[in-house]
Amino acid sequence: MDNLQDKPIKGILLRVASGALFTGMLVCIKAVSDEVPVGQSIFFRSLFALFPIVIFLMIRREFPKALATRRPLGHLLRSGLGAAAMFFSFSAVAFLPVAEATLLVQLAPVFMAIGGVLLLGERFSFYRAGAIVLALAGMAVLVIPGLNSSEGDGRLLGYVLGTLGAILTAGALLTVRRISRTETAGSIAFYFIVVAALAGLATLPLGWASLSHTQFALLVLSGLFGGAGHIAMTLAFRYAEVSRLAPFEYVALVWPVIADWVLFGIPVSSGFLLALPLMLSGVALAAMEGRRRRLRARVKG
Repeated sequence: MDNLQDKPIKGILLRVASGALFTGMLVCIKAVSDEVPVGQSIFFRSLFALFPIVIFLMIRREFPKALATRRPLGHLLRSGLGAAAMFFSFSAVAFLPVAEATLLVQLAPVFMAIGGVLLLGERFSFYRAGAIVLALAGMAVLVIPGLNSSEGDGRLLGYVLGTLGAILTAGALLTVRRISRTETAGSIAFYFIVVAALAGLATLPLGWASLSHTQFALLVLSGLFGGAGHIAMTLAFRYAEVSRLAPFEYVALVWPVIADWVLFGIPVSSGFLLALPLMLSGVALAAMEGRRRRLRARVKG
């Protein structure tokens, strides 16, 4: 689950599949967001995400040995940041179309590039500067038209929550970059889900909703979709480098656009269509910077 193999076609197909699965997860969360508190959604999403991940590890004969860790504090930091990111992202999808909430999550690599400079002392290159400029331009194109609508205040809150979620996701991924030198992908995923479930459970005293059969089924599906999506994403990055997968972020975003239109009756906005190429171009530049950094490391090694 950790060694990179050069099978780009398989990696691309898995990345597209992961996009569909994560869209399914967000659709389920959005469908219950009016009645079910975010903490309760996160608990059920995380609890049932454990099932596909544990089954996957068992099939690969990595359970429970893959859960052994030498970096418990690193796992705690990564899992805490990831759980906080989930709280913000799930809150955002209550105010935004699934497509726009998903697009904001895609900004995480750009924020990773910024974090690499500020926190890890990495060089501020042309690629990083271009990624930041394109991402900011895309955010402006996405946000400003929405503020003039009748739902401007709610959409603004959604944009803020989604952006904070992307920043926290970037922090979690930067932590993964550090701890993955000694930790397996299985242990990183498992401990994140456990911590997220406990964080969701901690909101029980604040009041949870009494679930209907349909709501419970949607929350179970959100967990199964999320767990399977994580597996597909992990395998995609095993079979293909980030820079090869970056162009297919466009394809992955087709699913949430279709979901908004078919399931929620929300047409794609002009702001989204204009922001999409700008933001994903920024993501692609950030991915190219990551590839250049790995190539330099290999040459030095």
